Amino acid sequence: MQNSNSTGQSTTCPPLARLPDCAERAWSRSAIALLQGDGHRSADTHLLKPLFPGLKGISVYLKDESTHPTGSLKHRLARSLFLYGICNGKIRQTTTLVEASSGSTAVSEAYFAKLLGLRFIAVMPRSTSRQKIEAIQSFGGICQFVERASDVYDEAIRIAEQTKGYYLDQFTNAERATEWRGNNNIADSIFRQMEGEEYPVPEWLVMSAGTGGTSATLGRFIRYKNLETRLCVVDVENSAFYEAWRTGDMQMTASGSRIEGIGRPRVEPSFVPGVIDHMIRVPDAASIAAAHVLSERLFRQIGGSTGTNFFGLCWIAATMMREGRSGSIVSLICDSGQRYADTFYNAEWLRENGIDIAPYRQMLNRFLDHGEFTLPDNSMRL
Repeated sequence: MQNSNSTGQSTTCPPLARLPDCAERAWSRSAIALLQGDGHRSADTHLLKPLFPGLKGISVYLKDESTHPTGSLKHRLARSLFLYGICNGKIRQTTTLVEASSGSTAVSEAYFAKLLGLRFIAVMPRSTSRQKIEAIQSFGGICQFVERASDVYDEAIRIAEQTKGYYLDQFTNAERATEWRGNNNIADSIFRQMEGEEYPVPEWLVMSAGTGGTSATLGRFIRYKNLETRLCVVDVENSAFYEAWRTGDMQMTASGSRIEGIGRPRVEPSFVPGVIDHMIRVPDAASIAAAHVLSERLFRQIGGSTGTNFFGLCWIAATMMREGRSGSIVSLICDSGQRYADTFYNAEWLRENGIDIAPYRQMLNRFLDHGEFTLPDNSMRL
């Protein structure tokens, strides 16, 4: 069949092109359905309310993210990263997935990779806890180790290029992949669960920074809903986040944290300092001591990053009490302490690393029972 174009020249219609194969779209629809099913089953974790007699006028709440199928807060992030990759056409039915991680995110990603039948490679520091490594391997994931935490990024990129795979890149994509306006995200869940409490709108949310994605989600949600709640982000020793927030220098670097899952040697792209109202830097001894103290009061072990969160919560509570204010404070239980049996709960490991948690343990127990907040050294000030 011939037609004439605007110049009067004769043109011939091209033959019908072959329609694209629908197999990839069928796979992506199936994969998204599986991920959404997991989301429906595991989105709403418990909001605990432990009672501490010394905290007069302060209600403490802990969102227990350790009860997810993969045992940590990172279960939410991993699911979001997979949905983000699939919906952007980056993850297909034969894609090799690669991640840089200090452990917990990789555990959750290995779970989802197995769910979708995809190969998964985790790049992590050699110091990552044995329990996390074994969990990744139990889901069929492959672990590649680097000596320095700062080397995980380049090695993950190299492996992704070598395998023609997809680098999930939690540190860049966490704040992009997570829906912060609501849709039963972690912030939305917290505020819905707080309805009906004595102080339903928290004075503070307290969260540590790993990728920066969760603190970004919390801070954005607070602003989007026009709430009076403020966000305190707690950082750890040898992490770049606190100094970057304090100075405004986003090129800040550090040696890397001993508290697995939080603290980074660089300021990650998902860290959004503009949504943070206050930051505190917590000594490692205080983080680990707080993990021990809270574990004893919850009758089960919690991880080191939760200890950092809890110490920051106590700091905020002490400040509120000193100022004569009452209200609620919410933080997170990020994962179980069982993953750190060889480190934070190992007396020999603590001695080898020169960490004495006894002074902070005494101080925290005195505060929780009697409301007396006196730091054991001059490293911090209210």
